[in-house]
Amino acid sequence: MPKSSDSKLRSVKKLLAANRSEIATRIFRGATELGLRTVAIYAEEDRFCVHRFKADEAYRLRKDKGPVGAYLDIDGILAIAKERGVDAIHPGYGFLSENAEFAEACKKNGIIFVGPRPDVLANMGDKIAARKKAAELEVPILAGNSDPINNPEEAKEIAKKVGFPLIIKAAFGGGGRGMRVVENEDSLTQLLEEAQTEALNAFGNDAVFLEKFIKKAKHIEVQIIGDQHGNVVHLHERDCSVQRRHQKVIEIAPSINLPEETRKSLCDAAVNIAKSIGYDNAGTVEFLVDSETNDWFFIEMNPRIQVEHTVTEEITNIDIVRTQILIAQGHEMHSEEVGLPLQEDIERNGVAVQCRITTEDPENNFTPDTGRILTYRSASGHGIRLDGGLGTTGATVTPFYDSMLVKLTTHAPNFDIALQRVRRALREFRIRGVKTNIPFLINVIENDEFSAGNATTRLIDTTPSLFEFNPRKDRATKLLNFLGDVIVNGNQNAKGQKPESEFTPPRLPEYDSKIDPPKGSRDKLLELGPDKFSDWILNEKQLLFTDTTLRDAHQSLLATRVRTYDMLAVADAIAKNTPSLFSLEMWGGATFDSSMRFLKEDPWERLKLLREKIPNILFQMLFRGSNAVGYSNYPDNVVKGFVHHAAERGMDIFRIFDSLNYVPNMKAAMEAVRETESSICEAAICYTGDILDESRDKYSLKYYVDLANELKRMGAHILCIKDMAGLCRPYAAEKLVKTLKEEVGLPIHFHTHDTSGINASSILKASEAGVDIVDAALSSMSGSTSQPCLNSVVASLENTTRESSLNLRKLDELSDYWEGVRKYYFPFDTSPPHGTAEVYLHEMPGGQFTNLKEQADAMGLGSRWPEIAQCYSEVNDLFGDIVKVTPSSKVVGDMTMFLVTQDIKPSDVPNLPKGTAFPESVVDMLGGGLGQPIGGWPSEVQKVVIGEKEIINDRPGKHATPVNLDEVRKELGDKINRTPTDDEVWSYLMYPQVFLEFNESQNKFSNLSVLPTPAYFYGVSTGKEISIDIEIGKTLFVELIHVSDPDENANRNVIFELNGSARHTLVCDNTLTPTAVKRKTADQTDSSQIGAPMPGLVAELNVSVGTKVTEGDPLLTLEAMKMYTTVSAPHSGTIESIEISAGDNVDTGDLLLVIA
Repeated sequence: MPKSSDSKLRSVKKLLAANRSEIATRIFRGATELGLRTVAIYAEEDRFCVHRFKADEAYRLRKDKGPVGAYLDIDGILAIAKERGVDAIHPGYGFLSENAEFAEACKKNGIIFVGPRPDVLANMGDKIAARKKAAELEVPILAGNSDPINNPEEAKEIAKKVGFPLIIKAAFGGGGRGMRVVENEDSLTQLLEEAQTEALNAFGNDAVFLEKFIKKAKHIEVQIIGDQHGNVVHLHERDCSVQRRHQKVIEIAPSINLPEETRKSLCDAAVNIAKSIGYDNAGTVEFLVDSETNDWFFIEMNPRIQVEHTVTEEITNIDIVRTQILIAQGHEMHSEEVGLPLQEDIERNGVAVQCRITTEDPENNFTPDTGRILTYRSASGHGIRLDGGLGTTGATVTPFYDSMLVKLTTHAPNFDIALQRVRRALREFRIRGVKTNIPFLINVIENDEFSAGNATTRLIDTTPSLFEFNPRKDRATKLLNFLGDVIVNGNQNAKGQKPESEFTPPRLPEYDSKIDPPKGSRDKLLELGPDKFSDWILNEKQLLFTDTTLRDAHQSLLATRVRTYDMLAVADAIAKNTPSLFSLEMWGGATFDSSMRFLKEDPWERLKLLREKIPNILFQMLFRGSNAVGYSNYPDNVVKGFVHHAAERGMDIFRIFDSLNYVPNMKAAMEAVRETESSICEAAICYTGDILDESRDKYSLKYYVDLANELKRMGAHILCIKDMAGLCRPYAAEKLVKTLKEEVGLPIHFHTHDTSGINASSILKASEAGVDIVDAALSSMSGSTSQPCLNSVVASLENTTRESSLNLRKLDELSDYWEGVRKYYFPFDTSPPHGTAEVYLHEMPGGQFTNLKEQADAMGLGSRWPEIAQCYSEVNDLFGDIVKVTPSSKVVGDMTMFLVTQDIKPSDVPNLPKGTAFPESVVDMLGGGLGQPIGGWPSEVQKVVIGEKEIINDRPGKHATPVNLDEVRKELGDKINRTPTDDEVWSYLMYPQVFLEFNESQNKFSNLSVLPTPAYFYGVSTGKEISIDIEIGKTLFVELIHVSDPDENANRNVIFELNGSARHTLVCDNTLTPTAVKRKTADQTDSSQIGAPMPGLVAELNVSVGTKVTEGDPLLTLEAMKMYTTVSAPHSGTIESIEISAGDNVDTGDLLLVIA
């Protein structure tokens, strides 16, 4: 190739980019490769933008011009250029890139304008003039007007000639600014005003024109290059059909499925248009192709570089920016310096696809998002190109400019591979701190129409599925937000307590990780089926053991606070080292409520994960009859449905009881267990009183025998003696078990608590009497209000006929583990460290004892515990000496605290006046809501508590209307804005509000059960690294680096290292009062208060106080990232107050004005 003639060349040593962010950086890279010194300009609001640091020099523009106006300030830009010895200015795209006045000013000041001549800009930058030129050349154009629109009436006249639908376009700019599709005449006036306002703000000129709108069109543009020597070539075409709000989203080069004849016609027309005007730089000629007829029409010419120029560069291997600069200096395009091939030699190699990654929230109507980028991890690899602007960790996205973070371009041999690379790259990105459109881009890439190459400009508008998104996990950010909050504010579920020193990690038991878990009780059940399994139990000589450590032990000792994390850590050891256990009591009862309420864990997930790790040992749950795992009565279909679902999820044994021993309440649950045909129905008789005390004959031996026989007739596989308060003394246990074995003939399972300190003796006496199974807890989790010590009972039976096959050494190792873990839960470890005969006075169940003590301490009544215990006993007598187990035990506790805090004696209750406000639980129970106790309720107490309310005298479930599960599912789906799982439906049915709060926690902080327990309750200390396994094969390493002093908003910056990289989270210190003045927030429930729909700048205010408005009237215009949004009146009224002014910045939800 010949060299350019030196006589016509202009020397350039320093080049200024009259633009910002990505395109400015792109220009600097091209200029630097040519050996030029580069100059950046920046607005005050852009002083931290990356383009400033990519240049050799950078100068601030005039602050008074504003964030956008500064880049439109011709005089200010030229002043910097002249002062700093700039030889050439590249305008990029947008801003002044198509402004002929700017190009002319550069020329007059002896500065090269890297773009076409001013007269070309004036003609082709003017969309209307460009249409006229195309018509002169007999290039097809769409019907439209020939002159700028001046007013709405003129627009209506032209619209009648053009016909609807039509499109309004800015005459002096592109990029989708100042464009609106008008479907009918009614909306023309408002949309015209919006388009003109947007065009004026974006390009400094509000001229627009109207054009016929094709609904099924491909937007095809041809890249052309001209030089100052009369040469023009095209660099083939690209497809820019995928657009939203008339802004291109994804671009492809070359176009897919475009007929070759059409492709050639478009390229030839583009070259002809460019030659006819002596075009002398890079530009784009744009066409619409009717996808149904392949008819095509010229729409406009963009006399500048385009955002999507990257795809053309990839398939042609031509650097367009470099070419622009050299041509602007006067080089001939085919010269050695520029190196453009002849037209027939310009290659079209493979396919390139570009995606614009923006900080817009696709789940919120693409509202621009602003703020600090906490994490930015980009894609890379073969066939990947990134052109970035703000894409760096720590960068701040402001509301003033275009929302683009980075352009992702892939290049591959064909379209399918290019899309595979796009998909891979998009998923490789990790951007945290601001929302992005990546989920939307993935949906488009995976859309069948798009991937087949058939997308039109209406694809996004006509494909609702593109807006269906899977929830973002963003687990690391959410977990760090939680840890930051705990570090700054403490965990309210840990009573605000912090450990005095670091915990010593517990010692995990050793086990053989290479072997499968040995066969256990669950394998036996699956082999025999429930009925034969029951017979197998009866034939076993050894005493069988249920370990309660995973449920009732910690419910009784630690207020049900033990987390799934600590259970899973030892689950493998349980399965492999203790396969001789009869069962693990690990679910149901208070754990269902507490796991969601206090631990923010999913109880179903706990069941699932433990089942996966312990497939060989029976799982056992506590089921409260008609109360299921809740505190109130449920309809029969709910009770049965819950049982069936729990069985499907892995539950084996259902220990079913009624808190008043009211057998009709157990019927539905027992039937449901039998219906599963694979689960064990263990029916429980709740023990109270003392069968050895003849003066307390209400709960006699005969009472229990009759009850047991009734449960046998109802289908029990196993009979449980549920001694929830530890009242069954050794000789009473012996007598009761012996009699039941003789009279009933079912396997007997004995459950007791060691509150008195002697109940290991009760187990041993029960064993002598022939009991089949007993409940016990590992040593370190036994005693006091928990169960007797499993290790000691096993040891005591050695060398006897009831000797267990459990390995005592392995039990001790498990106990050592739990001894270490128990220290994590010190705020809840308030049970007495010793046995007490006081239990025979108050008769409280173990869990109720712990919880009531917790409640008393929280209310400042801890010092009055002896009085509370005595009152509990007296309340029990007041109610007629009832069976006390959750929920009836809780009701007695509620009444006790009510009376103690009101200084009322239980004996005075019958004399209280009508209308006394008793606790709701008391009113419900005495009104028959929990069923009927033996002998009924004392009438004088019932009358005072219930008053004139209707009383239920039979089974409460009989009066409950069956629940329509489909309706509940829909109701829940509406509340959580997604389709709920079956697990979630059942959780919601049990505890509606608790589940919703748990779900909110999941959305906000993700799955907290993966956090190590010390971190969950107490946070982490500076310099301490923890590991978090968020899923199999994915581990986060987190270290706390620093907690800053509070700012004016009472926020502290908590700095972590996440996998070795700095991560920041901003946490409000709840102990401080913010000093910064904050805007009022609109009350969403008050329709008179108009809130900001997105963050942005108040560009225009259309009303004042006292203005009367009607529904739909424009109130103001918000501008964010060059997107203008009109806020309209939601109803008619009068403007009562205005809380903002034009030019103010607002955040989403800020109160803008009030319409009375």
